[in-house]
Amino acid sequence: KKISDILEKSAPKPGVPADLQNLLSQHFGENRSVIELEELKLSDSCFLPANDLTHSFSSYLKEICPKWAKLRKNHKEKKSVVMLVICSSALRSLELIKSMTAFKGDCRVLKLFAKHIKIQEQINMLEKGVFHIGVGTPGRVKALVEQDGLCLNSTKYVILDWNWRDQKLRRMMDIPEIKKETIDLLEMCIIKLCREGSVKLGLF
Repeated sequence: KKISDILEKSAPKPGVPADLQNLLSQHFGENRSVIELEELKLSDSCFLPANDLTHSFSSYLKEICPKWAKLRKNHKEKKSVVMLVICSSALRSLELIKSMTAFKGDCRVLKLFAKHIKIQEQINMLEKGVFHIGVGTPGRVKALVEQDGLCLNSTKYVILDWNWRDQKLRRMMDIPEIKKETIDLLEMCIIKLCREGSVKLGLF
C-alpha cells in the first residue's frame, strides 16, 4: 500500500510529542545502548503545545510565543536566531515565511535553504546582521551549524513543520532524506539544548 492511499482514507491526526519520541527510538533503537537512548529522550516540558490543525502558522506562533515582541526587541546576537523553523523544502520555507506575516511584526527573517542560495552568502549575512527567525531545510541548517555560521545558543524555539503534506501527501518525516537530516540535526545539538531547558520544540 502506498502511504498516500492510506492517508487519503484516514483523517489526518495532528502530530504530538510522542510521535517524535517514537521516531527517534525507532531510528536509533538498534544501534544505541539504553543509556545513549536515554540521552535522546525529551520530557513533555521540552515541548510547546502542538498544533491541533485548526491554526494558521501565524496564529500558532502567537499562541506558543505570546511575548514575541519583547523577545524580538531583546535579541542582539549575530550568527543566531530566536526562532528556527524546519521544513521539507525551499518552496515550503517561502510559503511559511509568507504565512507568518501577522505574527512576525518588525523582525528580520532569514531563508536557510540551499536552493539558489550559497551557504557562504548565508554565513556572511548571519555574521553581519541580527536575524530573529530562520526558516529552512534541515540539511542546510545542519551545514550552517557545522560550519559555525549559525549558533543556536540564543535560540528559544525550534518549530518542525510536522503536519503539512506535499502533493504526494507526505509529511517531512515521511521523506527519508529529510527525516534523516532532521534527526541528525536534532541529535547534533537541539535535543541537548531542549534537555537543558533553553530551547522548546514545537510541532506545527
